[in-house]
Amino acid sequence: MSSMNGDVAVPAATAGRFRGLARTGLLAALAAMAATTLTAALAHALGIDFELPDGGEAIPLPGFAVVTGFFSAVGTAIAAALLRWSPRPADHFLRTALALTAVSLVPPLISGAAAATTVTLLILHLIPAAVMIPALTRGLRTRTTG
Repeated sequence: MSSMNGDVAVPAATAGRFRGLARTGLLAALAAMAATTLTAALAHALGIDFELPDGGEAIPLPGFAVVTGFFSAVGTAIAAALLRWSPRPADHFLRTALALTAVSLVPPLISGAAAATTVTLLILHLIPAAVMIPALTRGLRTRTTG
């Protein structure tokens, strides 16, 4: 049995692997969005203003959920691409995701924001990574081991 993906027939087993990974990515993204937004709300309640010096505007609380959701979707797409084209997708995803997480820590460090804001932003970058990377890596291992 196969399903159609555009003009290309995709075996049902392969389509199921991608659907399962997408489901894993969606659930992990929702958890990452909730955890990041709740942590940002707690930090704001404790007095962190999330104000960036150049524009002087504070990052709005819903912005944390939106950006987390977007980059979680990007991570899920990278995992799906590696599942399709890599001989060792879990290993390659883990390395790629850790490298991208490290790169994501640079903007808060060079933003010029107050020290408390900078530290909080760094933590808020690590929270979704701590949710998404293990979930997708585990999801890839589950779908590639015989």
